[in-house]
Amino acid sequence: MDDSLVELALSDAQERMAKAAHHAREEFATVRTGRATPALVEKIPVEYYGSEVSLQQVAGFSVPEARLLVISPFDKAALAAIEKALLGSDLGITPSNDGQVIRLAFPSLTEERRKELVKVVKHKAEEARVAVRNVRRAARHELESMEREGDISSDELERAERQLEKMTHDHIEEIDRVLAVKEQELLEV
Repeated sequence: MDDSLVELALSDAQERMAKAAHHAREEFATVRTGRATPALVEKIPVEYYGSEVSLQQVAGFSVPEARLLVISPFDKAALAAIEKALLGSDLGITPSNDGQVIRLAFPSLTEERRKELVKVVKHKAEEARVAVRNVRRAARHELESMEREGDISSDELERAERQLEKMTHDHIEEIDRVLAVKEQELLEV
């Protein structure tokens, strides 16, 4: 009985830490490097027939060149709404519309802008690390209350806390690894 409680608490913590790391990866994908990628725009909300949907639900994407993103709406009537959403986003790129598709030409990043983006990415990584640590703290409280209530022994608590610590370390390491890759990508000219 008590082993299953510990396993349940640890697997829940594992799942929540993995989600935090996954979220960090998704956040990093939205930070623009010198290349065009659909991840930069696919989550932008578009006002479509009175409801707000993400851009990926109303359009397809292609990258014919490294610095060009072509957005093809599934419904040509959504073209103006997509263009308006892109202009309202924080991309800082003016879309060009030919009546059929929208083109986004990504200019190369200046050295100053690259350094700003590295700071943004580092901030997002720190938020992810904090989220992982918060999960660890919550799981530790849960385990300690199990011990206080007599559901698990102090040895089992110690073993579970070691597993929890390793889990936390692994997820923070993964976030740092992804951060290093993104940093290198941003600083590459």
